[in-house]
Amino acid sequence: MRLVIYEPDIPQNTGAMLRLAACFGIAVDLIEPCGFILDDRRLRRAGMDYLEAVTLWRHSSWSAFCEGRRTSPAGRLLLLTTAGDRPYTDFAFRPGDSLMVGSESRGVPDSVHAAVDARLVIPMRPGLRSLNVALAAALVLGEALRQTGGFPDVAEQSVERSAV
Repeated sequence: MRLVIYEPDIPQNTGAMLRLAACFGIAVDLIEPCGFILDDRRLRRAGMDYLEAVTLWRHSSWSAFCEGRRTSPAGRLLLLTTAGDRPYTDFAFRPGDSLMVGSESRGVPDSVHAAVDARLVIPMRPGLRSLNVALAAALVLGEALRQTGGFPDVAEQSVERSAV
């Protein structure tokens, strides 16, 4: 399972998603350009000391990301979008899936929509646009990990905590 962040605008959201990925042992693909300097202090504040625990792959562009997927084995690319045609709650996730979130201000362009394997939507009350991108990533990633048995082992965490 991977988390793909497409051209993020807000460092705090990116930091929160990197922290999420670190806690669950999920690799992150970050597609640039970003709307902020990637080593911005606010990103570090949001990610805290968790940033060192995340496997982060930076891609200079959408085309560079796609080229990387062509040269290495990759699972399905699933876009979380308000324009989705399938609720994530009705989707069968697989361990090799990559969950992609778009830019906070622009989402993703039509070319990205056309390239993904599925476009998933979070069911919400009518009249409301969307959740915060980091909250959306956490919600759907949690369900994907639940379905695939991908959460870290709680028993191992208990042993590590008692040794400290």
